[in-house]
Amino acid sequence: MELMEKIWSKAKADKKRIVLAEGTEPRVIEAASKIMKEGLADIILLGDEAEIKKLAKEKNADIESAKIINPTLSKKFDEYASKFYELRKKKGMTPEKARETLKNVLYFGTMMVKFGDADGMVAGSINTTGDLLRPAFQIIKTAPGISVVSSTFIMIIPNKQYGKDGVMLFADCAVNPDPDSDELASIALSTAKTAKTLVGMEPNIAMLSFSTKGSASHELVDKVVEATKKAKELAPDLNIDGELQADAAIVEKVAALKAPGSTVAGHANVLVFPDLQAGNIGYKLVQRLGGAQAIGPVNQGLAKPVNDLSRGCSSDDIVNVVAITAVQAQNL
Repeated sequence: MELMEKIWSKAKADKKRIVLAEGTEPRVIEAASKIMKEGLADIILLGDEAEIKKLAKEKNADIESAKIINPTLSKKFDEYASKFYELRKKKGMTPEKARETLKNVLYFGTMMVKFGDADGMVAGSINTTGDLLRPAFQIIKTAPGISVVSSTFIMIIPNKQYGKDGVMLFADCAVNPDPDSDELASIALSTAKTAKTLVGMEPNIAMLSFSTKGSASHELVDKVVEATKKAKELAPDLNIDGELQADAAIVEKVAALKAPGSTVAGHANVLVFPDLQAGNIGYKLVQRLGGAQAIGPVNQGLAKPVNDLSRGCSSDDIVNVVAITAVQAQNL
């Protein structure tokens, strides 16, 4: 069974309520129809009900089973506005500004997840990553023991030469531009959890650098060495090693020369990049030159799941991200 088939199967086994904040986007409506037909999740669409139903009719999309909520007309609007004010008043929030902010579907949807009226949220087809994550940072915040929200890409390598049967996780490739050693350690722990709960894979985590075991001396290397030490202290049962160059992390022959005795080197299935530039460049090179499938980015480290879409996404992409979000919600 392929990875997404396994994730779909997990999602179907314990259906969760996923809010699609951009309910008036045609691709989202098409995806909602597919999701409910497949039984992957119970869907909540945010937006004007008449507009959503009109678009669904035009697209021949069956959304009869979806719950449609117009935030400003919702019975929960006043309650959410009051709660949002309480959450943010120390940051200068006023009751009036709270009401105005909650008219934004991304904020309203995030409040639904925060207070248990939905199990997860997916958006980003017409909004930027920053627009999506801002309310998540402000309202949901990070999971216990995690200092930073991050992301991972699930990379499926076609020849299955690397990783676990061709499956690898790359982090962080979408959120944190220049994580410090504490944040890198936190990213490693979050990605390990994603590997276990979402992919069903025991993580072998390589903390990547341009140096392997002291082959180069630089403050950038020091950051990775310190992050590895902190990650091991926080999670001593994790199989994690660093600093490792990429070839030492994934190629057995190179690992034997550069990092003899390492239980990770040559067998890594989780790669933690030292910064966003390296991570973003790395996953795109593997995707384009290596022909790998890149699933994600999957957000991780939040107390409850909120996931991003590419603005160029297809309806099928949305279906898959909803399934991933549902499985994340199952594993809270």
